[in-house]
Amino acid sequence: MSFDPASHVKTRRSTVFERRESRVRSYALSFPTKFVRASGAYLYGSDNREYLDFLSGCSSLNYGHNHPILKDALMSYIARDGLAHSLDMETDSKEAFLEEFETTILHRRDLDYVVQFPGPTGANAVEAALKIARKATGRSNVIAFTNSFHGCSLGALALTGNALHRCGSGVGLDNVTRMPFDQYFGGDVDTSTYLDKMLTDPSGGVDAPAAFIVETVQGEGGLNAASFEWLREIERIARKHGACFIIDDVQAGIGRTGTFFSFEPAGVKPDIVVLAKSVSGYGLPMALTLLRRDLDIWKRGEHSGTFRGNCHAFVTAKAALERFWRDDAFEKSVRRKGQILKDRLQAVAGQYNGKIARVKGRSMMRGLDVKSGAVADKIVRRCFDNGLIVETSGADNEVVKCLAPLTIGERDLEKGLDILADAAHAALADRTKAEVAA
Repeated sequence: MSFDPASHVKTRRSTVFERRESRVRSYALSFPTKFVRASGAYLYGSDNREYLDFLSGCSSLNYGHNHPILKDALMSYIARDGLAHSLDMETDSKEAFLEEFETTILHRRDLDYVVQFPGPTGANAVEAALKIARKATGRSNVIAFTNSFHGCSLGALALTGNALHRCGSGVGLDNVTRMPFDQYFGGDVDTSTYLDKMLTDPSGGVDAPAAFIVETVQGEGGLNAASFEWLREIERIARKHGACFIIDDVQAGIGRTGTFFSFEPAGVKPDIVVLAKSVSGYGLPMALTLLRRDLDIWKRGEHSGTFRGNCHAFVTAKAALERFWRDDAFEKSVRRKGQILKDRLQAVAGQYNGKIARVKGRSMMRGLDVKSGAVADKIVRRCFDNGLIVETSGADNEVVKCLAPLTIGERDLEKGLDILADAAHAALADRTKAEVAA
């Protein structure tokens, strides 16, 4: 029996996305429109409606959509038939990126990391970090923290605290010990002391770790921001117990928290740093695992990946470093906008008690914790209806998370925050009325 495409189109019940794409989709259900164009801080739907983007590819687009300098660099490279794919071979695009990264990022911060290209995603970079830490120490256990998120491949998923993601594995997630993140038990409990005690006590039951892995600000975990004092103590404890100190900077890095690396203000120097998302600056897949030089003990080809040579990403990443990181002007602008974001969110939260709303996060990685996933969902839906795309995070999706492009103009930032404030007040007022009525 022959297949008649025309007949099928006439009888279909839904769009091709609904007909053919897996039900695992998430963002498409939260933002039900077809996007066709993007520029700067804006997305445009097929009906030409514009939306301010406070999602930024979940911090993959810190420099906004289609930044003209990055776009020109990429188009020029493609026009001269530059390599698109190179495995781990030497190319002029990789050379230019590495030289810029060495000079502009590493040397200026007195860091001497070896750069590994593990594949296109943050999870790829985490897996490489775990393998090299275990190889270097001869240990298997890794210390991860409550509310953490490190990816959905099995090694990274074992580190991840979120139950929804963990339940999708289908197998045991082993060789990880979960410890409480900073202020997990409230401000009166120093969780670093608890961690040190568990490791020091020979009857504590925690195997000697190969590594500690920590996010300075837990993006998917609800914008829990570790204090600098706590991070310094975790680094000290890792050193004390012979473990590698790993910072997962996939979401919090590349300027999102005001500096290129989120850990810079804490004064720590991780043994391994994991980067991805906005490394390319253009939304092109690219991830880095930065290793302390003496940890680079891989054998030839021991860790591999077909797409570890994305030359287009090298081109835009190098252009982004040139444009934004050769001096401190960009960092200053991010911190200024981070203060605007903080002040505006605090103005909303201040109209309600701390049991209903509070501000969390750091710099341009902040959000409003409304203590209820249902309330947060109402805020997100009202924002979308009014032209703002913003998402939620946290154990119960109770935090409305703002990840506007770092390049956003202050007028557009204020415009988006006006929409968010209106939606938050409407949802929180409804909740207050319901609680009074109850």
